[in-house]
Amino acid sequence: MSEPIPMIRVHKGRGAASNPEGRFESTRHQAEDDGWYREDDEHRPVTEVREELARSVITRNDSPDIGFDQAMNPYRGCEHGCVYCYARPSHGYLNLSAGLDFETKLFAKSNLAEILRGELAKKNYVCKPINIGSNTDPYQPIEKRWRLTRAALALLNECNHPCTIVTKNALIERDIDILASMAERNLVQVFISINSLDNKLASKLEPRASAPHSRLKVVKTLCDAGVPVGVLVAPIIPALNEKDVEGIIERAAANGANSIGYTCVRLPHELKQLFREWLDIHYPDRAAHIISLIQQMNGGKDYDSNFATRMRGQGVFADIIRKRVQVASRKAGLYRAWDTVLDTSQFVPPRIHSPQGELF
Repeated sequence: MSEPIPMIRVHKGRGAASNPEGRFESTRHQAEDDGWYREDDEHRPVTEVREELARSVITRNDSPDIGFDQAMNPYRGCEHGCVYCYARPSHGYLNLSAGLDFETKLFAKSNLAEILRGELAKKNYVCKPINIGSNTDPYQPIEKRWRLTRAALALLNECNHPCTIVTKNALIERDIDILASMAERNLVQVFISINSLDNKLASKLEPRASAPHSRLKVVKTLCDAGVPVGVLVAPIIPALNEKDVEGIIERAAANGANSIGYTCVRLPHELKQLFREWLDIHYPDRAAHIISLIQQMNGGKDYDSNFATRMRGQGVFADIIRKRVQVASRKAGLYRAWDTVLDTSQFVPPRIHSPQGELF
């Protein structure tokens, strides 16, 4: 008896090809092709945004391989649909899939600015730069409507609180007024993520993110406005996009970037299956080779969670990538990302809004 045929198909504008159960689920579903499927019958997944009332918004981090201590994410899930995203498995905590659910069932923390104001106003709060976008992109398409990232930036600007931002969406240009103001006081550093110069590849890897050439324009626009910008070549995927490493660094410098950072692809938990599916669909001739190189960079496994190696990998191929980045960055005159020191001395705790008003 033949094995059931898995229902794995390309969904236009989406990164994941399936919607597997999360690792915490107790039941499993197996879809089978009964021969009646037609391309015209496919129901395209639509984006659903649910309102979430957050109890806290600032998270703390003590991982030695991450360049910040505090982070904030206005949204859960990310419409960009980047198939390689290490944050996909976090949707499992919501009883949702790391696959299509992660990019279609999104959560907006509608009270983000209010809760952030309360946390910054606490007497024992210690001011340290807050990274915005460590898990999901703060400028993903739904930010156009919800404007949560802009609300958070406005508050940070109001109380002179420093922050860093990571994004791959040109929407960040909308907030250039706030960013330029913060940059004058050394309160902000923006990082634009660019991992390929091939628009065709990027449209498959990151289907709803801005195209690479648009991101390079963002770098120039922000730099021209006085906002410091670094470029993150992340993630580098061997035998897929690593050919563009030097080109990205060169173009980043030409557009005014001040620093370069990079990571290699990570495949934790459910992401292993999702990325293999994606390779089998889009690059079947290279799939086995790419997975082999990834395993060589992770001690023979798909993923190694060791803090010392998880971001950059290990072994010969990882060393080659590291040296390529170092040489290209040195030639371009760019320093290492996350080395920027932002000013925390100007911070003034925000006032808590009161229905009784203020006397002074």
